[in-house]
Amino acid sequence: MDGGDDNSGGGGGNPLWDFSLAVYARPGVAAACLGLQDRRGIDVNMLLLAAWAGRACGVALSRAELERIDSAIRPWREEVVRPLRAVRRCVKGEDAGLYDRMKAAELAAERIQQDRLFALAGLTVGQGGSTELARANLGLLLPDGDAEDRAAVEVVLGAV
Repeated sequence: MDGGDDNSGGGGGNPLWDFSLAVYARPGVAAACLGLQDRRGIDVNMLLLAAWAGRACGVALSRAELERIDSAIRPWREEVVRPLRAVRRCVKGEDAGLYDRMKAAELAAERIQQDRLFALAGLTVGQGGSTELARANLGLLLPDGDAEDRAAVEVVLGAV
């Protein structure tokens, strides 16, 4: 979700994507997520999946389930999303047209990643979701989080 500040393109039958766009657009969430990404190497899309599973689906994910999903999506993230992000960041301030195209390409790649995450998770929006379930899921991604990490997680949780 590091495609800049225009995260349009929602809809299309993926409630994870719709959730992610809505949450990411709330004040402070982008900065919190990107801080976790840059400081800790957390995949923002995995972070949003964990929050969505707990809050919207009422599911407590296991560490093994998160690792399974992450392993399946890792090649796409490493070979497509991260290189696009690196190029976009490199051309920022150099060529506005290229920057905008790279931002759009990165967002499209993240949309594909979220479609794959949604399919891999096999979850549906349901009853009984809670912030506490989301917190537990996020805790699996940051088991040794420091005060800055915990503050970022609380920003995300406040938005879900």
